Amino acid sequence: MGNGLPKQYRDLAGLPLLRRTVAALRRHPAMGPIVVVVDPAQQGLAEQALAGLDVGPLVSGGAERQASVRAGLEALAALPHPPAAVLIHDAARPFVDNALIDRVLAALDTDVGAIPALAVVDTLKRGASGKAGETVPRDGLFRAQTPQGFRFEAILAAHRRLADAAMTDDAALIEADGRTVALVEGLEENFKVTTADDMARAERLLRGAQPDVRTGFGYDVHRLGPGDGVWLGGVLIPHDKALIGHSDADVALHALTDALLGAIAAGDIGQHFPPSDPQWRGAPSHIFLAHAAKLVAARGGVIAHVDVTIICEKPKVGPHRAAISARIADILGIAAERVSVKATTTEGLGFAGRGEGIAVQAIATVRLP
Repeated sequence: MGNGLPKQYRDLAGLPLLRRTVAALRRHPAMGPIVVVVDPAQQGLAEQALAGLDVGPLVSGGAERQASVRAGLEALAALPHPPAAVLIHDAARPFVDNALIDRVLAALDTDVGAIPALAVVDTLKRGASGKAGETVPRDGLFRAQTPQGFRFEAILAAHRRLADAAMTDDAALIEADGRTVALVEGLEENFKVTTADDMARAERLLRGAQPDVRTGFGYDVHRLGPGDGVWLGGVLIPHDKALIGHSDADVALHALTDALLGAIAAGDIGQHFPPSDPQWRGAPSHIFLAHAAKLVAARGGVIAHVDVTIICEKPKVGPHRAAISARIADILGIAAERVSVKATTTEGLGFAGRGEGIAVQAIATVRLP
């Protein structure tokens, strides 16, 4: 890959390669915990790349691939409810899809392990010193891919018994342990990003695909009552009144939460955080917005832009506009330039004009795979 960041943290069509791979796995409906094994020196890079995704724990890897896989398996074994089956996947294969995962999992109904593979179709040659040698028969030869799937207890036991063996993949460990592994149909697009040319190929595939662009709209109102400040967009603005609500009544973050939920057709804020639930009494509204952003990320989505319009006579929003934009950007994990905050009045008309409450309209634009 040349100099620079390790490939799994490099930008691939706007997102780190590692994030694209984990998001692809998370889209499968049967997927449970996802353990990511990382170089301890790259812990911060991994956390940044995976922020907002349903993933964890992050586990420190070993000097060799086999030791790293075992570390991940041991982390799963330590969970209160270890899985019945496990998939072991290269972080550099971002094009894995649900159909491929289905084929691997289905094979585990009858076999202890299964790997996706593609038949070798090219002529194979041995070579030395830049010269072509003998032709190698390609009958019965396959290119192995990941994810490789196994019954969890079997692969964990094989790794523990053969910890000192030098194997290039996990299927070889099962075979060395006296068991057989099934072959299922692989996926040509599920290639491993290894070289700079591979990264360019992956970029072309992703850029060439038409994104599914969604727009969501949110609207919320909270009345004003006794107090000494209002929460707007995650910023406490001094005022001679306060917004009244079950949580901190941040009307701007509530409207924006609904906009994001609407963009992915995930209901509304009341379904996720019922006002009848006492645990949300007085809760900071950034929790709600972060939850909506996490749901977008779990779908493999990217928040392209959000636009918030605050409707009130007082307090004046202008002096706090930059702080609100920065706070929303921080909660969503996006650049501040992707956050628009505007304010307007109703020229003294209606409840907002009379100073009885504040209304907010919000629009969110999301790109889904």
